[in-house]
This record gives sequence, C-alpha cells and structure tokens, in this order.
Amino acid sequence: MTIAKVADKGEALLSQVERVIVGKTEVLRLILTGILAGGHILLEDFPGLAKTLIARCFAQALGLSFKRIQFTPDLLPTDILGTYIFRQETGEFVLRRGPIFTQLILADEINRATPKTQSALLEAMQEFQVTLEGETLPLPQPFNVIATQNPIEYEGTFPLPEAQVDRFIMRLSIGYPTPGEEVNILQRRIDRKEDEVLLAAVTDTEKVLAMRAALEEVFVDPDILAYITSLVDETRHHKSLAVGASPRGSLALLKLSRARAALAGRDFVIPDDIKEVAVPALAHRLILSPDLWASKVRAQDVVSELLYRLPVPKVAVPQVV
Repeated sequence: MTIAKVADKGEALLSQVERVIVGKTEVLRLILTGILAGGHILLEDFPGLAKTLIARCFAQALGLSFKRIQFTPDLLPTDILGTYIFRQETGEFVLRRGPIFTQLILADEINRATPKTQSALLEAMQEFQVTLEGETLPLPQPFNVIATQNPIEYEGTFPLPEAQVDRFIMRLSIGYPTPGEEVNILQRRIDRKEDEVLLAAVTDTEKVLAMRAALEEVFVDPDILAYITSLVDETRHHKSLAVGASPRGSLALLKLSRARAALAGRDFVIPDDIKEVAVPALAHRLILSPDLWASKVRAQDVVSELLYRLPVPKVAVPQVV
C-alpha cells in the first residue's frame, strides 16, 4: 500500500468515526495514529465523554474483531486470558480462550482491577502473546489495547504500575464538547431515533496490516532522530522530574511521527510531527520530583517547555528521483 492510499484510508476512517463522535477530530486522529503505529492507548477522562464509544467505533470502522472487558476488583487473570477446562466426554483438558484473543480490546476502567489482574495484560501488550500453563499462544494481529480510567475517582481503584503505564504508546484525554457540539450530539440522537449506531467497515485486517507495513517506508532524517533523542534525554535531567522517559519513549515518538506523516500523505517526517505527538507520547512516562507533587506542575507542562526550548532541526524535503 502506498503512502497516498494510507492517507486516503485514514481520512475515510476518521469520517466514518465522526458520524458518531462530534467535534473531536484531533483526538480521533491521534487515536488512529496510535493504532496504526501498533501501540496501545490509555484514555483518561471523566465519565460520559464517549471513551468506550470511541473504541467501539474504531473497531467497526477498521473492520477488526472487538471485545470489552469491564475491570472490577474481583476480576481474575483467567477472566482475561482464559484457562483449560476438563471435558468429561473426551477426558481431555481443552483451552477456553479469554477475551484477550481479539484484535481490538477495550479494558474499561482498568484501574478498578487489582495489580495481579492488571499484570495479566503485560505480556500481551509487549510481546503480543500470552502464556497459559506453560504454553505460549500468539494473539491475533493486529492487536491493540484501548484502556480507560477515571482520573478523579480513587475509591476502589488501584493505580496502574509504572511498568504497565509505560507500555501505552500514548495517553489522551477527550475533553468536554462545546455547547454547539453538544447540541449537534442531541440532534443526531433525535434524527436516528435509537441509541445504537452501526458504522460501515472502511478497512479489514489485511488492509490495516498493509497500512502498518507502509509506515516502514516513511523516511526519517538523521537530524530528526537526533531531535527525538535530545527531547527524551532532556527529560532524564530535568530538575522537575524524578524519572524521565526510557528508550521506549523514543521508539514511541519514532513510530507515532511516522504514522502522523503517513496520515498527512507524506513519506517523510518533519519536526511538526514530533511536536504533535510528544505530549501524549511522553507525559505519562514521566514522574515528577516528590517536592512538586502538591504543586500545579504537570508532566505535560514539562514536555511542552522542552519542545519550546529545544532547537528545531531544519530538515530538507527529500527529492523524488
């Protein structure tokens, strides 16, 4: 698949999802960027802002299999991964696969489950496989996790371990709609006369994999690579941070910037691609210094400050021979 076709398919996908989701074009574009980059996405925002609906809409538009897991304190790892059950008629143990065996999985309110259950996703998110009773089983491709959590509710929740947070390629917030957008939401509900909305599939498994493969042809100038590493390295020495981003953060910037460029119809990355994805790709990987926990300083502000301060490379546009 060519980069031009990736851009066309991307616009068609966004148009399809925007039949349901109103006024969130940039957030939806970032989510699609993360999916095409092969990463997992953490949606952190208040209840009722369509986090679950967005995941379902993307699964329908992408033509991927979809399952939702409601995380609760009594959820067990086997409820996610599956287990072997004994069949009396055959006298054999048979694998009953859990909901993790799907292409796009929604981990709803992921921080409501215990750390033991949360850790059941670690191997799947990093290595795209699960291990049950010593047997390693591959997950269907493409495989993406979209997880949601409420940032203001702490009762009955368990904070995600830093190792798991780091496995999300980006963290995003949806935000409230404007009054005009909310009127549009209500009018659309009146017009369709029902709650459910079914979206047509724009792509399928083969096309999504082809779009991902096309990203590998996006050119990244050495100066862009130096810009990425400088940005990440600065987080490791910033006075406001106790822990900076790891090389996984650098790889996230690389993958996301290539996907961003392809969706824009370019076969090369420019500095603006890095700037567009830097905050959602890096902020959740940073830990503020303990003396700033009670202040109004946020990790997002630190990344924005670094983007403003670091010199931007001048990259020549590759010439087509």
